[in-house]
Amino acid sequence: MGKIKVLSVFGTRPEAIKMCPLVKSLEKDQSIESIVCVTAQHREMLDAVTEIFDVRPQYDLNIMAHGQTIVDVSNKVLHGVDQVIKECKPDIVLVHGDTSTTLNSALAAFYNKVPVGHVEAGLRSGDIYSPFPEEANRKLTGAITTLHFAPTKSNEDNLLKEGINKNIYVTGNTVIDALLNVINKNHKFEDKNLNTIDFNNKKVILLTSHRRENWGEPMKEIFSATRNLVEANEDVVVIFPMHKNPLIRELAKESFKGLEDKVKLIEPLEYVDFANLMSKCYLIMTDSGGVQEEAPALGKPVMVLRTETERPEALEAGTVKLVGIQKNNIFEVANELLNNIEEYNKMAHATNPYGDGKSCERIVKLIKEYFSE
Repeated sequence: MGKIKVLSVFGTRPEAIKMCPLVKSLEKDQSIESIVCVTAQHREMLDAVTEIFDVRPQYDLNIMAHGQTIVDVSNKVLHGVDQVIKECKPDIVLVHGDTSTTLNSALAAFYNKVPVGHVEAGLRSGDIYSPFPEEANRKLTGAITTLHFAPTKSNEDNLLKEGINKNIYVTGNTVIDALLNVINKNHKFEDKNLNTIDFNNKKVILLTSHRRENWGEPMKEIFSATRNLVEANEDVVVIFPMHKNPLIRELAKESFKGLEDKVKLIEPLEYVDFANLMSKCYLIMTDSGGVQEEAPALGKPVMVLRTETERPEALEAGTVKLVGIQKNNIFEVANELLNNIEEYNKMAHATNPYGDGKSCERIVKLIKEYFSE
């Protein structure tokens, strides 16, 4: 056959971060024709990442609209990607993870009888409604996938338990490939206030919290625990990049009133700034999935502000602690890590289970092998 036509589809910032290094690896291979379609489920945040990695999509569905529902997104992606597939006739469609873009792009490929390659396959929390709708998205995508690129052995085990037993490959996570490309010890932040923080002599906590299931009371608990931490430890500074959601922003401003010197409420960061902030901070408290994979590669302990995680290998490796959403527990675990260097080092020096930065290389090789059979 001629060149293998690979269509990569993604639409959100986290997908772009993990897919762009793979797109660059596909572009370098002479036996592959790489085609990119972005849905723009997130618009500005997506564009910032594609610009960083110099990825230029051939197709842009531009679906983002204010106040749209999951159903709206799903309809637009399914229809849009179907049209793209009919036009460019790819040999395989690559999707990533568990977004509405992921599931509906995979469905469009399936309806056109085009093989699906699922990057970051096999993550499971065990609760269909948490995270919502991601847990259902990734399970449904797995059911119609041809090539499963699982980051870890436990992800492979999840697929096997579901009766999926063909074409599963443990590749590591492409997020590590992306991360190692952008870290620079002399990095200067776009937000000049961050450049004034004394990362060497202060214990800087990076806090991120945005998940739907944490809106409302859980987030009040998280912010209350954070406030108590700052008040109990003189050398602690917290940086909280505020999600665009107005409810989160208002709650953050109210919760940290009077602590402006020690709790920095900042705008969301672009990927390179965020990656370098992770590398400079002391401790990370987050409800993000991707951060659980990235931070351990930088030797940073992660406290997961959720009641479950689809990344159990991080728990087993000791790189993260699942602390839930109760104020007292969050405070106690964080306080211990801030003041007990032995406990801190156990996490900081644990081996990251998510790979060595060569995941993209492996995935490209596996795609070529599949089409050479």
